[in-house]
Amino acid sequence: MAVHAHPDDESSKGAATYAYYRSLGAEVMILSCTGGERGSILNEALLEHPLADRDLSGLRRLEMAEAQRVLGVQHRWLGYQDSGMNEDGSVPPDSFADIPVEISAEPVVRLIREFRPQVLVTYDEKGGYPHPDHIRCHDVSLEAYRAASDPTRYPDAGEPWQVGKLYYDRIFNLERVDAMFLELSVTEPDSPLLEPLGAAREWMKDYPKLATTHVPIGDFLEVRDAALRAHASQVSPTSSFFFWPNDLIREAWPYEDFQLVESKVDTVTPESDLFAGVRDDS
Repeated sequence: MAVHAHPDDESSKGAATYAYYRSLGAEVMILSCTGGERGSILNEALLEHPLADRDLSGLRRLEMAEAQRVLGVQHRWLGYQDSGMNEDGSVPPDSFADIPVEISAEPVVRLIREFRPQVLVTYDEKGGYPHPDHIRCHDVSLEAYRAASDPTRYPDAGEPWQVGKLYYDRIFNLERVDAMFLELSVTEPDSPLLEPLGAAREWMKDYPKLATTHVPIGDFLEVRDAALRAHASQVSPTSSFFFWPNDLIREAWPYEDFQLVESKVDTVTPESDLFAGVRDDS
């Protein structure tokens, strides 16, 4: 089960992993905490789209439905409003980041107890980046993870369930960018991609190496791309931030990366499987 702040986050942060595990027969549940109502149109081609202009929330629901179809996963909406990202740090009344954590956690606890996941994936305490909804997604996910197994917490939300492993998303990391830069430096030293990769290395140079688990997703990069492109209001199909040549990724770093934060089962890091220690064949 993966808990995300907005529709499109599931496709930019773990889509290939979800597709990989679906190919192995695992059930995958995506939870979107908000509808992305206060997002911006980030794809110029959709600026004149009537839904983008009049009903961004409705458009993003259609986009999420297509991404869900592409990935073959289950999906639920938590139902809160996007908090936006105001420069002064304020959040609108009754938006996701304005709701007390213990209130928002109750339906997440209910879903955990219903779906009974072995693995829960979410963001770190900084939200991956400092959007109020991402930070609140972390807070709510951790509260629900801890409460779901406690019969005294949210007693009307179903039978208690202990999630086996808790992970943070670490997909955007320096090791990945370094590997692609070095691979391209050797194979295509005149490539125009070296400049943006070099820039990414520079702004990520102080990123700590926190990933413990590298999931092999080289065969599922095209599925990930299709899921991302489904969110056309948020992702330009030519985005150099999201889309790098898949052949380069397969050669340099064919993984999506996660940090094991807590485990109730025996496992040894580094891992190549989120279910290591959970499944009999891990």
